[in-house]
Amino acid sequence: MFEMARDHVVENTDFEIMGGYFSPVSDFYQKQGLAEAKHRVRMCELAVEKSSTWLMVDSWESLQTSYQRTAIVLDHFQHELNGADGEGGVQLKNGEYKPIKIMLLAGGDLVQSFAAPDVWATADLHHIIGKYGCLILERTGSDVYEFLLSHDVLYKHRRNVFVIKQLIYNDISSTKIRLFIRRGMSIKYLLPTAVIEYIYEQRLYAD
Repeated sequence: MFEMARDHVVENTDFEIMGGYFSPVSDFYQKQGLAEAKHRVRMCELAVEKSSTWLMVDSWESLQTSYQRTAIVLDHFQHELNGADGEGGVQLKNGEYKPIKIMLLAGGDLVQSFAAPDVWATADLHHIIGKYGCLILERTGSDVYEFLLSHDVLYKHRRNVFVIKQLIYNDISSTKIRLFIRRGMSIKYLLPTAVIEYIYEQRLYAD
């Protein structure tokens, strides 16, 4: 998703990519089958530490003692990268600082949950999409453009929403990976080798 998003940004916008962050949710996000945060953070680190020059892992969200809404997590990145009073950002050649634009990268299936009752607060959606923006990767079977047209908040902030069409469709999902592991099926080439080795070493998702 990150690589396809970067290609889209390079080809279709004037933005310069500074980096991408994985932010694993904490253990207080009570989802069935979720591995401990320490394992999810480590798997993300193993996935990128030797294979990417621009992707990183931020463990702040995973270390929180309560579930942090997405809007709060984006505020965290805003504070860390641009400073509490906007004194951070990227230093230009003339010595001035330019703020970094922070955006949420999401799959089309997640975005469709924006319309689900009691899942997202309307104020949070305005904050996420209006203040920061969203890169949405189309997923198989999802029509993001139709949903964008029909959803009031997304449509209002449509200038801050970038829809990425998959040129080569990838239907791999974490749900399918976990299912394959439980069934004793091979996940070779579906994940980085270092991550696969870690999963088996720690006996994750086997039960």
